[in-house]
Amino acid sequence: MGSCHCGYVRYSVDQDDLTDVANCHCSICRRSTGGTFVTWATVPRASLTWTAGAPGVYPATESSRRYYCPRCGAQLALHTELAPQTIDITVSTLERVDDFPPCREIWVKNKIKWVMLDNSLVHEDEESL
Repeated sequence: MGSCHCGYVRYSVDQDDLTDVANCHCSICRRSTGGTFVTWATVPRASLTWTAGAPGVYPATESSRRYYCPRCGAQLALHTELAPQTIDITVSTLERVDDFPPCREIWVKNKIKWVMLDNSLVHEDEESL
């Protein structure tokens, strides 16, 4: 279970399906959230159900769409045609956020210079899908 900041958009996901939790340092994630990076978890698209409200959707790139709350603006999910069977959800919108620590840092080549990486995680200059 998860929701946006204001609670208008809520979703359900089988938390046993959460895999590949990664801190993304790409400029699109930073600019769309205002954060220094975004932590995403990948789930099968069929596992995600919107249970309240309706997320807004916009094309972030030619091959990806981002889902957000139209009331508070919180980023909720990302789908890319490069991985059509999965969708990424923002870990920070989960109710049990502490249960899903990242396993890797992606798009490290684009990170902000003063952001310290977690050396216990795998570092990828870009992202391997």
